[in-house]
Amino acid sequence: MLRSADTTQAEVQSRPQPKSASSAGWFRFVRRYPLGALGGAILLAMILTAIFAPWLAPHDPQQTSVEMQYAPPGKGLILGGDHLGRDVLSRLIYGARISLSVGLLSVGIGVTAGALIGVFSAYAGGKIDMVVQRLVDALMGFPPIILALGLMAALGASMNNVVIALVVILLPGTTRVIRSQTLSIKELDYVMAARSIDASPMRIMLRHILPNVAATYIVLSTITLGFAIVVEASLSFLGVGIPPDVPTWGGMLTLGASRYINTAPWLAIFPGLAITLVVFAINLLGDSLRDVLDPKLRGGI
Repeated sequence: MLRSADTTQAEVQSRPQPKSASSAGWFRFVRRYPLGALGGAILLAMILTAIFAPWLAPHDPQQTSVEMQYAPPGKGLILGGDHLGRDVLSRLIYGARISLSVGLLSVGIGVTAGALIGVFSAYAGGKIDMVVQRLVDALMGFPPIILALGLMAALGASMNNVVIALVVILLPGTTRVIRSQTLSIKELDYVMAARSIDASPMRIMLRHILPNVAATYIVLSTITLGFAIVVEASLSFLGVGIPPDVPTWGGMLTLGASRYINTAPWLAIFPGLAITLVVFAINLLGDSLRDVLDPKLRGGI
């Protein structure tokens, strides 16, 4: 009996342990949505590159050298040199810090504030909802880039002001989307049941409505992150964004496309490829997350 018990215990210990739910979920996501997994991997690589920029950059992004002026891509400089003899690769790596920081900050503040305002406006209803929606209509009446240009002209060129401008243009769209979803959720049975037991409005919004708009919030965050990076690059391209001495993808693209596209085309090609790659990765990830989190699309082709 003892021997059989020891044998059974040894067999149980030798059996492969089941994978955790999280690892199985990630494996299933990678298998069902390979393009979304590829986009997430590219975005993660960009974030790690921005974090470890001082260790990855081969040169100081502000260091100039007469010998490296207009140097074509080669062994000495992998992506070449610019008009001041600065390493393009090093400036691209440090530029990832600015572009991703501006994108993550503006999306984190703008989409979160827009979601909270949308939930509150829809649940409160009445005059409060009418006032909030008229303000949203006023902001949505301006094209996003025109509104951002006006704000930057009034506030001045700096990273913080770019974030403020992006938050303002992200607020109305997020508020409108979350409000429309909240209007349908607040009429469902479980919300009516919470009202019948005299639950406070704050408890209903936090415990019953916000968790049910979380999927929409995540999808909006991923989609608007790419939009925020493009707008930041556009503002730098137009010369009203982050100051030109700070390495940013938009600023590098501006310089290369406006002045040196014929003599040194790599000054515009590589920043443009970086912006295209990160926006493409974010859109792939956002589309896959929408398919996973939206019950209407889950399981579709």
